[in-house]
Amino acid sequence: MTDYFRGTTIIAVRSGGRVAIAGDGQVTLGQTVMKRGAVKIRRMCEGKVLVGFAGSTADALTLFDKFESKLEHYRGNITRAVVELAKDWRTDRVLRRLEALLVAVDKDHSFIISGTGDVIEPEEGIAAIGSGGAFALSAAKALARHTDKSAREIAEEAIKIASEICVYTNENITVEEL
Repeated sequence: MTDYFRGTTIIAVRSGGRVAIAGDGQVTLGQTVMKRGAVKIRRMCEGKVLVGFAGSTADALTLFDKFESKLEHYRGNITRAVVELAKDWRTDRVLRRLEALLVAVDKDHSFIISGTGDVIEPEEGIAAIGSGGAFALSAAKALARHTDKSAREIAEEAIKIASEICVYTNENITVEEL
């Protein structure tokens, strides 16, 4: 991603048979906070799949559309849809210039998808992306290992902790859960 456009933290957490995805609301351009209440998480496939993005908003919206088409084409098979999206993203001349990352989850799987063709299914059921992703990931892993909090509670608290450390993350949190 470019150094000029930064911002966001997205985290997906699996715990107690549930999965939650949370994202902050800050959009930053250079040194300026442009928006505090952006929603960077979408429900797809009749609400059975949750997707969050970090990076350029316009690029992410393009990827949301492409991913939703893949989900429809593969009848909700998230694994097949993420692999096919990553292939297209890596090989298509236009798509390969897109600067964003996606986290996609359903009731059974969690994936991080990148424009380099990476499809990662993270260990421990926790996935994080964005400028505050490493902070949120660390917080979520600690909370998951040492508390009885729900997936939703862990995701929310991880974003709050990241917002205390990362200047590109705020406490205006959106959470969706399956």
